[in-house]
Amino acid sequence: MAARHEHLFEVFDRLIAIKNECSSEIFSECGLSRLTVKQVTYLKTIDEHGDVTFSSLAEITRNSKPTVTEMVNRFVRMECAYRQKSPDDGRVTYIRLTEKGRMLANAERNALNRMIERVVRTLDENEVDLLVEILKKVG
Repeated sequence: MAARHEHLFEVFDRLIAIKNECSSEIFSECGLSRLTVKQVTYLKTIDEHGDVTFSSLAEITRNSKPTVTEMVNRFVRMECAYRQKSPDDGRVTYIRLTEKGRMLANAERNALNRMIERVVRTLDENEVDLLVEILKKVG
């Protein structure tokens, strides 16, 4: 039983490593291989909330406005985000993601898709079907 557990550990560890490689590829493609988990979380939050202002982002992330402003300024310099004035109220500024910012915000999902593509290329159709059935039992 211990050997089986160790083998499963090795297999899952390798799958996680493949996913991490795919994530790294995405970050490198965007020219940002040193993005932090916190920065990715901010990008995801901006992407998920749509019309997000500095105040709302500070509230959502439980950070101060200066902290949010600093992070957004960094995203602007990295070409991941930009500011857009509200057409209805010029005092309101929205934080918008660029295509690069959206790609990074969705990096984990994109990395999983790349990993799945690698699995599908490696296995035949019956093996993929079997893998799906086995994984359904687990989750």
